[in-house]
Amino acid sequence: MPNINYQDSFSRCLVALNEGNVIAYPTEAVFGLGCDPDNQQAVEKLLLLKQRPVEKGLILIAASYEQLLPYIATNKISAEQTERMLKHWPGPVTFVVPASTYAPKWITGKFDSIAVRVTDHPVARLLCESLGKPLVSTSANLSGQPPARVWGDVMTQFGDDFSVVMAPTGGRENPSEIRDALTGERIREG
Repeated sequence: MPNINYQDSFSRCLVALNEGNVIAYPTEAVFGLGCDPDNQQAVEKLLLLKQRPVEKGLILIAASYEQLLPYIATNKISAEQTERMLKHWPGPVTFVVPASTYAPKWITGKFDSIAVRVTDHPVARLLCESLGKPLVSTSANLSGQPPARVWGDVMTQFGDDFSVVMAPTGGRENPSEIRDALTGERIREG
């Protein structure tokens, strides 16, 4: 994508998302691979590209908690547990919550839960706002390769024609922390 600026790359990625394709975009620490979580074919493309088994499940990021509500079994989360999540958002903390019956199996994998985050990265938030829904978020790297921290790394691994938003990450060293929303237990350090 030589000679393409941020705005052009953002527009190109939004079109790609709406056409059921996979894109790369900056998050708090690394570039993420993403697609429309409700489009099974798009998710299958992402899993094939990432060489990731569907059973492992995927994270969804959103611009707001409201965007995540269709995917969460809110009747299984107390007001206190919800408040604990909301205190961390927007931000780099992912919570594992009970999945609603609407949450697709190609997102939840073998689990009856789903991993969700309200991102504080301005570009990732704008993508979710523009798409009108959450995005799948998994690190942008081929199996066995380090996660991409700049858009050039994405192109090195996936090719110059891969749709990538040309903007910097949030600069964090570690990927998002992961916590169990019901217990508050830390699953992965951030």
